[in-house]
Amino acid sequence: MDGGGEEGQQQPHLVLAHKLFLLSHPDVDDLAKVDLRADVLAVVKSDDMASLYESLAADGVLEMDAALLAEMRARIEEEVRKLDEKIADAEENLGESEVREAHLAKSLYFIRVGEKEKALEQLKVTEGKTVAVGQKMDLVFYTLQIGLFYMDFDLISKSIDKAKNLFEEGGDWERKNRLKVYEGLYCMATRNFKKAASLFLDSISTFTTYELFPYDTFIFYTVLTSVITLDRVSLKQKVVDAPEILAVIGKVPHLSEFLNSLYNCQYKSFFIAFSGLTEQIKLDRYLQPHFRYYMREVRIVVYSQFLESYKSVTMEAMAAAFGVTIDFIDQELSRFIAAGKLHCKIDKVAGVLETNRPDARNAFYQATIKQGDFLLNRIQKLSRVIDL
Repeated sequence: MDGGGEEGQQQPHLVLAHKLFLLSHPDVDDLAKVDLRADVLAVVKSDDMASLYESLAADGVLEMDAALLAEMRARIEEEVRKLDEKIADAEENLGESEVREAHLAKSLYFIRVGEKEKALEQLKVTEGKTVAVGQKMDLVFYTLQIGLFYMDFDLISKSIDKAKNLFEEGGDWERKNRLKVYEGLYCMATRNFKKAASLFLDSISTFTTYELFPYDTFIFYTVLTSVITLDRVSLKQKVVDAPEILAVIGKVPHLSEFLNSLYNCQYKSFFIAFSGLTEQIKLDRYLQPHFRYYMREVRIVVYSQFLESYKSVTMEAMAAAFGVTIDFIDQELSRFIAAGKLHCKIDKVAGVLETNRPDARNAFYQATIKQGDFLLNRIQKLSRVIDL
């Protein structure tokens, strides 16, 4: 795995991880899976990923070929022996930087062949030979890529914390900006969309993290996370009018219509664009686990925006604005109102929606009263204990 990446060049093992995800996805047709299986096998063979091959064969994804597995294991043993010889030679005859480079080469080889535990162990050894903060940061990026390949969120979280501690010692802005994208991706994959949007928006003009994904994918993630977390004014300033986003958004199908129709209150167009994006969200390995949650949150945002303009509105008018049936709107709103996500009530007889948006001052007053009652109860309990 390469710690950096040329523009447009995604880290090959993360491409492989996405193909493995698609192979296990029920919505991908069998014909596409035949090609995916061939691609996966080709990468596994070329990189001698013996452990991955063994586990994929055990899961029935690939066919077990004992001779192929033995060949890969033999090549790994031979290469590790050569790397150990280089380390020994460097320690005896060369300087500290050459020793570090020899250890790093062994780390990268273990990453390449998919030996997770050995790679992490060797990266720790390499870190012990490393002095410069920038080089230590590069080792953290390698660890983060391993974490993203295996979706090991505990490893990713610890590595991000470690990177932040390293930055307190120093570190350049380029690596700091790259870390923001890694952390944003981690936040998005763990359903912290608000923080993900903030980190992605901070990185728009400084994006260099091509090893994770291309720039248009980055913009796709930025728009999706921003839509459900930013208020209307911030969305306009930071996303709708952002030149970096405007330059790329047309490359992602339906994304421009999705963003602009929401901001321009063209709800019928928004639903059409949104339905076009659902397939992309469903087939994304980071977003797929949150598919249902994201679908729900987007609908809450768009319904709230529509209702913001009205004290009361007929169900028929709302259904017409969204290009759906009255029954569909009735079912949708009933669910969200019951969950406390929308502040309105349905007059079924008159076919009217009446909004009852909470007054901020009144809400603060109620919260203060509640906290005051809680405090008084605590004081009473304490006084009883003191009396005893």
